[in-house]
Amino acid sequence: MGENASFWESLIYAHPTCTTWKQEAEGSIYHLASIFFVVGFMGGSGFFGLLYVFSLLGLGFLCSSVWAWLDVCAADIFSWNFVLFAICFVQFVYVTYQVRSVAFDREFQELYSALFQPLGISLTVYRKIVLCCDAEVITLEKEHCYAMQGKTPIDKLSLLVSGRIRVTVDGEFLHYIFPLQFLDSPEWDSLRPTEEGIFQVTLTAETDCRYVAWRRKKLYLLFAKHRFISRLFSILIGSDIAEKLYALNDRVHVGQGFRYDIRLPNFYHVALPETPPVQPSHHPHHLQRGSPRRKPMGVANCGSFLAP
Repeated sequence: MGENASFWESLIYAHPTCTTWKQEAEGSIYHLASIFFVVGFMGGSGFFGLLYVFSLLGLGFLCSSVWAWLDVCAADIFSWNFVLFAICFVQFVYVTYQVRSVAFDREFQELYSALFQPLGISLTVYRKIVLCCDAEVITLEKEHCYAMQGKTPIDKLSLLVSGRIRVTVDGEFLHYIFPLQFLDSPEWDSLRPTEEGIFQVTLTAETDCRYVAWRRKKLYLLFAKHRFISRLFSILIGSDIAEKLYALNDRVHVGQGFRYDIRLPNFYHVALPETPPVQPSHHPHHLQRGSPRRKPMGVANCGSFLAP
C-alpha cells in the first residue's frame, strides 16, 4: 500500500504547480487549431458527416503540429499531432473513395431517392441491395408476360421501376401494378425459404416496363448476413401487400357473389349467396312448377400467407 501511495503521490506531485501564468497568449496558429477542433466535432453522421469531421480535425492537428514546431519547439508534441493529422488524412481519403465508389445508374439513383432514402437507408446498405440484383434493370416489352398462371415458378422478387403491369386470373382482370410496387410480393410471402411454388396469376405488361429482380436464393443469403436488410424487405413487402388488398377492395363484391384474388387467399370465393332450403311439399307438382334450389358453393380457402 505504501508503494502504491508513493507512486500516486509522485505521479501527482512530481511536477511543480503553476505559480505564475504566461501573460502573452499563444500564437494565432494555436487558436486556429482550436477553432478547427471545435467546429470539427460538430459534424454529423453518414459519409458526408465523416468527410466533414476528418477534414476539420485533420486541419486542426496540422495547425497544432506547425505550432509545436515553430512556437513550442517540442518534438513530442509535434510528433503526436502530426501522427493524428496523418490518421485523419488517411480516413478522409478512404471515406472519399467509398463515396465515389457508391455510384449508381440513373434508375437506381431515382429508386433510392423515391423508396429507400425516405426510410433512412444509407448508401452503403443500398449498395449491398443493388449488388444482390447484379445492378441490372430488366426490360419487359408491351404485352409480354412476366409470369403465366400455373407455369412460371416463383424464384425471384421483382420491383417495378417504370411502366404498368396487368394482373389477371383465368383471363379476368384483378388489378394493376404501378412503379415502386413489387410484382410478386404475395407469392414471395406465401412460401417459406425452402419451399417452391408457381404463379397462380398472369402478369402482363400493358406498356414497356422496366424492373429490378432479386433471385430468391441470393436474396435469402443477403438476409442471413444482414438482418437489417431482412427487416427492411419484410416491411416493404408487407406494405406492398396491403396496397394490393386496398386495390382489390372495390372488386371483391361482384353482382350477387364474391370473388377473390388467388394471390390473396384470405378472400373467400362464393359464387352466389346460399338460398334458404326449400320446404318439402305434400304436393308433387310443386317441385315441377318451381325452379330447382341452387346448391351452395363450398368455401375455398388456400390458407393465409400473410401470417408470419
